[in-house]
Amino acid sequence: GTMGVGGEIFVFDMGEPVKIVDLAERMIRLSGFEPNIDIKIVYTGLRPGEKLYEELLSDGTKTLPTHHEKIMISKDETMEFEKINTLTQKIYDLAKESNKIEVVRTLKEIVKEFKSNNSVYQQLD
Repeated sequence: GTMGVGGEIFVFDMGEPVKIVDLAERMIRLSGFEPNIDIKIVYTGLRPGEKLYEELLSDGTKTLPTHHEKIMISKDETMEFEKINTLTQKIYDLAKESNKIEVVRTLKEIVKEFKSNNSVYQQLD
């Protein structure tokens, strides 16, 4: 709480990525079992809308250091309130009409980095 003054987005350096399969195998062993002998690991693939990788920052984002080496403050592009307000109203109106494709298209105007990986809206990317 002492790092911020309000409204900041903090980004944490979480170290090296961990493979889910390695985590699953370790948890199985810690429970006293053997992976794929006592407990089978099933690969189900990505579900619609799921991503294989998470991006912590968008391409144009800059970070500022804090007094802790593993905590940074994200400095993203800003959008004027009036534009956000107009687009939010547009999304509301489109949602009332059940116009899903235009809702997602308008969301992408607000969040330029939003990608519809592995979903029916991928055509908008």
